[in-house]
Parts: sequence; C-alpha cells; structure tokens
Amino acid sequence: MTKFSDLGLSEALLKAISDVGFEEPTPVQTETIPILLEGRDLIAQAQTGTGKTAAFALPILDRLVPGAKDPQALVLAPTRELAIQVAQTFHQLGKTRNTRALAIYGGQPISRQLRALQYPVDVIVGTPGRIMDHMRRETMKLDSISMLILDEADEMLNMGFIEDIEWILERIPSEHQTALFSAT
Repeated sequence: MTKFSDLGLSEALLKAISDVGFEEPTPVQTETIPILLEGRDLIAQAQTGTGKTAAFALPILDRLVPGAKDPQALVLAPTRELAIQVAQTFHQLGKTRNTRALAIYGGQPISRQLRALQYPVDVIVGTPGRIMDHMRRETMKLDSISMLILDEADEMLNMGFIEDIEWILERIPSEHQTALFSAT
C-alpha cells in the first residue's frame, strides 16, 4: 500500500496531510502527485469524491516558492461553489506553509476581491469569467503563473468556457505546467 510519504512530498506537507486526517493516498493521488511534482502536464479522470482536489493541491503547495509576491498557480473551476471549495482545500493543506489562496468568482461584490488582491497571493482559484474581468481591469497579475489547473475540465467545456479558457491561456506565461482534472 502506497503512503503519502512515498510520493515525494515535503515534510511540512506530510504534517499538514496528517493534521487534516488523510491516512493514505487514493489511486488518483498516487498516480498524479509524482507527475505533478516533476512539473509535467497531465490529464486525470476519476470519480467524484476520490480526492482529485488534493491530487493537484498537494503538488502545487509543494512547488510554491515561499515569499513570492505574485500568484504562482491558477486553478480554473466552472462554478463559484467549486472555486470556494478548492480554495478551502488550499487553506487547510497550506496552513503549515502560510499559503495564501484566494477564491475569485462572480456573484459577490468585486470590491472585496479588489481589496484582497492588494496583498500577496500564492494561488488563485476562480471561475473563468471573473478571472477575465480582473485581467481586463489589470487588477490581477498573472505574469508569474507556472502552474495551471483546469478543475472539472469536461464540465467547463460543456458549459461553453472554451473561448474564455483560451483567452486566459493567451495571457499567462507560455511556459507553465497544465493539468486537467475531470470526473468520470
């Protein structure tokens, strides 16, 4: 049986994993974490509830450069509910590393997000439309993005977000890791 300590994660992250009560990695985590830690692109598909969020959050947290002032990772999600949930996972798992994750989505006053974006953020989790809104306003700096995750990628395509995703991709550094996650 594979353990989290077998996957190449840092000691600080192993402590965070233990603190949140994860005992052993799920199959999707066992398969994807080492690949993402190497900085390689991937496409992963697994059933809902199998730990896909932690499968990409853990390697991102491990690869973040401490003290950077600009976001290093961007996670796109199809709905605000998922964006909030993913950001909460980053907060839980990133506590020992003081990781700063920010959920950016529509349906809330943009002024709150504008205030939050005045402070350093490591990971931005958001819906494509609101991310584009901030990019157009130049209120969000994505010049340092080195990791891009499309969570529920199939759902985003089904919802017609392909043009929005392409627009965002054209405006972040071309040299970045990309991972697509979807449910079966």
